[in-house]
Amino acid sequence: MKKYQALLIIVAILVIDQITKLWVKTHMMLGEEIPVTSWFIINFVENPGMAFGMKLPGVWGKLFLSAFRLVAVTGGFWFLLRCIKRNEHWGFTTCVALILAGAIGNMIDGSFYGVIFTDSYGRYAEMFPAGGGYAGLMQGLVVDMVQLKLFHVSVPESFPIWSGQEFDFFPFIFNVADAAITLGVFFILIFQNTFFKEEPVAEPVNEVTEQPAV
Repeated sequence: MKKYQALLIIVAILVIDQITKLWVKTHMMLGEEIPVTSWFIINFVENPGMAFGMKLPGVWGKLFLSAFRLVAVTGGFWFLLRCIKRNEHWGFTTCVALILAGAIGNMIDGSFYGVIFTDSYGRYAEMFPAGGGYAGLMQGLVVDMVQLKLFHVSVPESFPIWSGQEFDFFPFIFNVADAAITLGVFFILIFQNTFFKEEPVAEPVNEVTEQPAV
């Protein structure tokens, strides 16, 4: 049963992740913002590499990163099947499925979006353009769009460091796949004592042998 639950989680995350990315890519221009609430904004950016905008330089760096994602996803599938086979805690298996789903979602962007879409500079992207996409296979950009502005901090001028500077809480822009990975890791860290609780070892029973009466 765990196998089907994990598969359902992965499929659900991938469907939501790719639908939101496809909509943003085909209905928004790069850098465009759509305020949903005062703190929730759809802000279309494209991530050229790893988390938080880090990247490896050049085409070979991009190819290496895409290949690394493919290896990571393959290893993730193996580890998930191992967890199911060993009947690991259902919560831990769910977290592994979340992380794997997020990795697959971003791998799809990096592997295929460059071939499928035109670029989004000053226009809505076109799917399967006659002239080809904006990049080659395994050289695509990851689509990010979720921005949360929960609160803003202004550092007083009298403060010894960062005086007068302003900061937004969690300024990063992410997607559904990133959120799945983050939640999976977060819950593993929070509930690790529950997930990896050792079963009590039964004490050996010493049999008492009756001595014959003298």
